[in-house]
Amino acid sequence: MIRFRFKELLADREYREKRVITIAEVAAATGIHRATLSKIANDPSYNTGTDNLDRLCTYFECRIEQLIEYSPGTSA
Repeated sequence: MIRFRFKELLADREYREKRVITIAEVAAATGIHRATLSKIANDPSYNTGTDNLDRLCTYFECRIEQLIEYSPGTSA
């Protein structure tokens, strides 16, 4: 199973910047629709495109393996 670490990265950024960051703010900064970000954050079975992954890596200034992780032997 592929798992998005969006919530963890968002929490880390909020902590570093000492402020709340909304999904709407991430949407405006990345060009990814709020509904898509909500699905990435909350729906373990959601499948998104590589363009969205690229935008999120750019926003969080992270590598792809920091944004997503593979858990063998589990399913959604």
